[in-house]
Amino acid sequence: MFDLFGFLRDLISSMLAIFSFSKKKLSSSLSVYVKTNTGNTLAVDLEPHMDIKDVKQMVAPRLGLEPQELKIIFAGRELSDTTTISECDLGQQSIIHVVKSRPVPASHKKPTKPAMNAPISEEPSPADEQPTKPLSETMAELTVLDERNDPHPSTELARRKAHFFVYCSQCEKVCTGKLRVRCGICASGAFTVHRDPTCWDDVLKRKRITGHCENYDVPCVENETGEPPFSEFYFKCAEHSSGGEKDFAAPLSLIKTNHKNVPCIACTDVSETILVFPCADGHVSCLDCFRQYCVTRLLERQFVEHPAGGYTLQCPAGCADSFIEDVHHFKLLNREQYERYQRFATEEFVLKNGGVLCPQPGCGMGLLVDPECRRIQCQSGCGYVFCRSCLQGYHLGECFETPTPSTPNGNEQGYAIDPLRASEARWDEATKIAIKVTTKPCPQCRTATERDGGCMHMVCTRSGCGFEWCWVCQTAWTRDCMAAHWFG
Repeated sequence: MFDLFGFLRDLISSMLAIFSFSKKKLSSSLSVYVKTNTGNTLAVDLEPHMDIKDVKQMVAPRLGLEPQELKIIFAGRELSDTTTISECDLGQQSIIHVVKSRPVPASHKKPTKPAMNAPISEEPSPADEQPTKPLSETMAELTVLDERNDPHPSTELARRKAHFFVYCSQCEKVCTGKLRVRCGICASGAFTVHRDPTCWDDVLKRKRITGHCENYDVPCVENETGEPPFSEFYFKCAEHSSGGEKDFAAPLSLIKTNHKNVPCIACTDVSETILVFPCADGHVSCLDCFRQYCVTRLLERQFVEHPAGGYTLQCPAGCADSFIEDVHHFKLLNREQYERYQRFATEEFVLKNGGVLCPQPGCGMGLLVDPECRRIQCQSGCGYVFCRSCLQGYHLGECFETPTPSTPNGNEQGYAIDPLRASEARWDEATKIAIKVTTKPCPQCRTATERDGGCMHMVCTRSGCGFEWCWVCQTAWTRDCMAAHWFG
C-alpha cells in the first residue's frame, strides 16, 4: 500500500534541505586575498562584522606567527585591531597586505606629522618646491546639508556626497572610483604614507608625498639620497570586483559631483554629475552636453593641437587658459567617435610636423617626407603616387588650381554658448557663496571647527576630544571617506 503521508514527509524534508543549502550560499562574506611581503598570497573569506584582530588570528597560524606580530596595511594606512571589515571599503577580490612588525629605520622617520586638517599653505617639503595650486573646489566650499535640518538626511546627503570619477575600460563608461596607493619604487601595496594628499597635484604628480615601504626583499630608498620612497597613487573602478594590484582606471579630474547645484552652460539643467572646465570661472557642463560639444567640434575638425593637452578643446565660452589637458575625458565619446578623434589627432600631429596625408579616398595615411620632395608615394598604405602641391595624381609641369573648401567663421559654429548662460554656469561663483560658511561642528563635542585647506580628515582640537571625522560626511572618518573623497 502506498504510504502517502511518508511520501509527503520525505518531499517536505527534501525541500527544506534544498532551501537550507541555498540559505547557506546566500552570504555577505567577502573573498579577499591576503598578500605577505615574502610573496605568499592567501585566500580568506571575511564577514563584515569581523574586525582586524579577528583577521590576524585567522592568518597568523598559516604564517607561523603570533597575531600580535602582524600588521595589516590597506590603502596606505595600517589598520587598527578594532577596525571592522565593513569600515575598510573592501570589495570582492580586494588585496590586503600582512607584514611582520619591525622597527622603522631612523633614515625613514619623518618629523612630527602635522594635523590632518593643516592648511595647504604649510611649509613645503623638498618635493613641493614649486607652489601647488589647490583644487578649484575645496571641501570647505561644499554646502552639504546638516542632518538636523534635512527632512531626508540619508538620501540627500548620499546624493550630495563628493566622489572621485574614473573611466573604466572594463565597464566602458564613467564610474565612481576609489583612490589607492603603493610604493613608487617597488610598487608594493604594503606601504603607508607620511601625509594625506590635499590636491590633485599630490596624486597625479610624482614624488610629492613620501612614505614607508614594508618590502623586506628590496630596501626602498631614493637612489643616492637615502630619502624614503615616494607614494604612487592610482585609481580603481568601484563598480566591479577588483582585478588585482595591476587593475587601475584613468582618473577624470574635471568630472565632479554637482554639490553646488550649478546649471549647465548649454542646457541650463542642474545635473548630479558634471564636468568643470579648467578656466578661471570654472564653467560647468552636464555630461550629455559635453559629449554633444565634443561631437560638434569633432565633425567640424575644430579640435586644437595643444602643447600640453595634445588634441583637445577649450571651454565653449572661449575662456583663456581653459584647454582640457587630460585627453581621457574624451573617452566619454562613443567608440566610433573616439576612434575618429584618435585618427584626427594622428593626422594633425603629422601635419604639424611637416608631413602630408594621402589624398586617396579611404586611405588618409600620414606620411613624413622630405620638405623638398614633390613626388610622394603612399608607402605602407594604398601605394597611390601624388603631387605634394595639389594633392592630385603626380604630374609634370604646373599644378591646376583647385577650389578650396570654405571653413566656417566664428559666427557659424554649430555649438554656440549664450553669454547669459555662461555667467550663471560658473563653478567658482557658487564657491564665493558657499565659502561664507567655513565652519562645521565636531560631530562628537559640537565644537566649531574651521577648515582652511588640507584634506577632508579632520581631528578635533578640543582638549579631551580628539575625535577624527570627515568634513564631507560629518561622521567618523572611515576607509570609504579615504577612498572616495580624501582630498576633494
